Amino acid sequence: MDIADQIRRYWDEDAATYDQAPSHRPTSPGEVAAWSAALARLLPPPPARVLDCGAGTGFLSLIAARLGHKVTALDISPRMLDKLRERAAAGGLGVDVVEAPAESPPPGPFDAVMERHLLWTLPDPPATLRAWRAVAPEGRLVLIEGVWGRADRTEALRAKARAMLSRARGASADHHAAYDPALLSALPLGRGTTPSQVVEAVMASGWPDPWLERLHDIEWVTAVGLPLPERLLGASPRFVVTAG
Repeated sequence: MDIADQIRRYWDEDAATYDQAPSHRPTSPGEVAAWSAALARLLPPPPARVLDCGAGTGFLSLIAARLGHKVTALDISPRMLDKLRERAAAGGLGVDVVEAPAESPPPGPFDAVMERHLLWTLPDPPATLRAWRAVAPEGRLVLIEGVWGRADRTEALRAKARAMLSRARGASADHHAAYDPALLSALPLGRGTTPSQVVEAVMASGWPDPWLERLHDIEWVTAVGLPLPERLLGASPRFVVTAG
């Protein structure tokens, strides 16, 4: 089984419970409002043609559609996309859906390409970013990421403490299972991401003039909603890299 098939199988299995994790699909009015404000600022004025890569169950896609954008959602997992279709229909939102790996985007052209927490599961992040540039040659890149994993020792320790506290109060795990270690070893960012790593990948792919900023409002409203004692540890650092 090749890497793409392994990744597809994992996310198909994860689709059944993916939205139950608050970090995957925030539902509090404050968090949704913070994400909406961020996308309204980061994306071009509507109605823009927006490609959401690794769209999953559609968290970013549906917000962008509500903002008035023409959204195309791309994902490798058909079961994730089934969830997206259901949510779009329930909200009366029009979202085009494409089932394909992230490195094989539809032709476009697009005014913006966005993603959220996808880079870690790409076999070749710079090559995938180049493919996105090809379908948005005059467009904007919006990469929403976080600091996590072994890439940052301090955040790795905080994440471990959060997980222990979460298990102690009986909360469900974020995913149905962990990635296979052999699969993780084949992914350049599979052990974690830092801002510098993301910026380096953008620069290597040919997108011009990357900018980096921290998503303080989203972090803040997420932290406010955490139960004690997790709130004392704060929310995971979130950042966005834009280019184009």
